[in-house]
Amino acid sequence: MADWIPAKVINNRHWNNDLFSLVLQANIEPFKAGQFTKLGLEIDGKMIQRAYSFVNPPSSDQIEVYATRVADGLLSPRLHALEPGQEVYISARANGYFTLEEVPDAEQLWLLATGTAIGPYLSILRETDAWKRFRKIVLVHAVRYSADLSYQGEINALKEQYPEQLIVQPFVSREPAPPALPGRIPHAIEDGMLERHVGLSLTPEQSQIMLCGNPEMVRETKAVLEGKGFTKNLRRKPGNITMEHYW
Repeated sequence: MADWIPAKVINNRHWNNDLFSLVLQANIEPFKAGQFTKLGLEIDGKMIQRAYSFVNPPSSDQIEVYATRVADGLLSPRLHALEPGQEVYISARANGYFTLEEVPDAEQLWLLATGTAIGPYLSILRETDAWKRFRKIVLVHAVRYSADLSYQGEINALKEQYPEQLIVQPFVSREPAPPALPGRIPHAIEDGMLERHVGLSLTPEQSQIMLCGNPEMVRETKAVLEGKGFTKNLRRKPGNITMEHYW
């Protein structure tokens, strides 16, 4: 395929047994924060490919993706095993509309993610546009175990850079891990727990919400928000909810 170009592995950072981040060097075309690329390897004569969001901002000269090793997967175990100096194929052109230019203006921007879907938010937050457009930004990251809360160094750096704007609220569902909240995002919105803990009101009049991750979380959260008067954001009819199913 003409779109595939080689990417050199610069680093393969293993956060725990299954979560990892590949840092790559490749001459790809410009992209927008929030978009995704595709990685591929030739396996048994076939190009096996998967989509991965950029973690790095467009201004970076290196590419970074955040992924989970699936034990019986065709591609992810091989990506997990890549070492610096080796190569993987990458799509030269980015795709996707999960970008800030698709999101209407508001007082608050709520970024809700599960697992590796925090990646596109890190790309967005390391550009300047979000901080110019929104008075408050709430980053919510839901995982199963506290060891799955990757990128804490990068998140803490953002908190130091934007202390009056950024609020970070993790969720850990399978073990106690204060200050992370227990349970799941849709339930915490439905009963008001999320709003109480971050100290902001989630209302259609002042809030824009981006949902990214587990399709079940995205569907359930969308339904809860619609029950509170929020609407899906469409180009022809702007609303409050912008979504990306992560698989």
